[in-house]
Amino acid sequence: MKNRTILILGSLIIISLFFSFQSRFFEIAKQIEIYNNLFKELNINYIDEINPGDLTDKAIKNTLQNLDPYTNFFNEQDVEDARISREGEYGGLGISSFTTNKGIVISEVYKGFSADKAGLKVGDIITTVNDVELSSTERSQFSQMLKGVPGKKLSLRINRNGATKNISVELDKVVINPVPFYDMIDAETGYIVLTRFISQKATEGVVNAFADLKKRGMTKLVFDLRYNPGGSLYDAVNITNLFIPKGLKVVDTRGKSQKNNRTYKTNKDPLDANIPIVVLINGRSASASEIVSGALQDYDRAVIMGERSFGKGLVQRYFDLSYGTQMKITISKYYTPSGRCIQELDYANRDPKTGKVPKFSDTTLNEFTTKNGRKVYDGGGVTPDIINDFSKKTEETDELLKSRTIFNFVTDFTYQNPNLSAENYTFTSKDFNSFKEYLLRKDTAFVSNEERLFQSAYKSVENNKIITPEYTTIIQQLKAIKVAKIVENQDLLSKEIENEIVERYTYKEGMYKHLFKNDITIKNAVTLLNDTKKYNSILEK
Repeated sequence: MKNRTILILGSLIIISLFFSFQSRFFEIAKQIEIYNNLFKELNINYIDEINPGDLTDKAIKNTLQNLDPYTNFFNEQDVEDARISREGEYGGLGISSFTTNKGIVISEVYKGFSADKAGLKVGDIITTVNDVELSSTERSQFSQMLKGVPGKKLSLRINRNGATKNISVELDKVVINPVPFYDMIDAETGYIVLTRFISQKATEGVVNAFADLKKRGMTKLVFDLRYNPGGSLYDAVNITNLFIPKGLKVVDTRGKSQKNNRTYKTNKDPLDANIPIVVLINGRSASASEIVSGALQDYDRAVIMGERSFGKGLVQRYFDLSYGTQMKITISKYYTPSGRCIQELDYANRDPKTGKVPKFSDTTLNEFTTKNGRKVYDGGGVTPDIINDFSKKTEETDELLKSRTIFNFVTDFTYQNPNLSAENYTFTSKDFNSFKEYLLRKDTAFVSNEERLFQSAYKSVENNKIITPEYTTIIQQLKAIKVAKIVENQDLLSKEIENEIVERYTYKEGMYKHLFKNDITIKNAVTLLNDTKKYNSILEK
């Protein structure tokens, strides 16, 4: 009788699941049919010509907008950009850039590649490529216009500080080095900076740097993951494996589908399981950076120093679609060895009216323990064992750092100081006053919410010229309030600007050499590593 009851219950569950699946399949098919019919009728009957590819691209991207920002559709051109981001190798000029309605703005020039040899500078705006005016070209096509087979010649017209220049340049094979700098800080302490988790190249770069530093006498390591946005999950596991024994769990991924649940373990003997390590992180250390720092913290293998990390605990996978397109989908969350998920934003509970996404860190956090029994917490990134003694960022400073304001200010600064010697350069209080004046008088990149609302109200008024004097006065007052909040973080902003200025004159390599000598966090890391008793006490319960 008991077996019969179990059999009946089991059959009911299977039937229920079958109809549930059938119902869901019907709903998906129904929605696809509705869109197909809409798309067909629109293309046949709409009064003006419609670009079907552009319409579909926008429809898909708008559909994904309400999910998390990491779930994306890639058309044929986007696919190539995504591949470059993963692999760090392509035919191009050797620049980083962003687009505006004026053209392509160069944000970094890689030393030794064709753009550098041709004399292109950070801040240059590429307005024409091979006689094609970018202002009248779709932005989605911009990046492909500067890529191709190495050796291909391009004719560029650029705008530099208001002056027009014509530059001929040849495409290079560009290989991005994810370990752009490493060296010995002193006779015993090595320093390695990893900027991106590029597939395979990241692990290879760290291994080579570590081996070289060991030959030069390294017995302690400062491992810098600040500003590292992440990348390859496999490289995060492999790099963690360099410092912890074989067979240990590095990260779990857990998703809706069972096939996306997986445990990643170390599978090799480590390079060095005992060398004292300080890992540096900040608010822009994300994803794979957090997997490495979280795992090393959970195993009490390294002291984590700096600022709380970004809080991206989501895992994406690429799926091939038809006609050379792809989709990147968030398939799971990842969990550190202690069981924490460090995801900060709760996209599943986005407010449908305001679009605001709640933070897990605003709710009750769950407590976990490291191997030695130390308390660690989930939600909101990896919290360092030692937190930087900088001023707490205001909301205005956070928004400022997300904008192009510092980039634009430094561009102006370099135009005004073309022959500056960046060796031992310091951004002084006097310089910061110039930055404040820039924010008040010239900056248009960082607009506070209050300014935006007031500007909108002003534009909605008919014959608003009558109230222009009052409007100008109030706008300046709002800017002054904004700047006063930014000044509260003069210490950390001065360092951000100083590093950006040094990089403009000495490339990325020179900026890291400058950090090497002047960065307070690196100095604190070295001090800690030289105090064995204190270092060990932090990692104990």
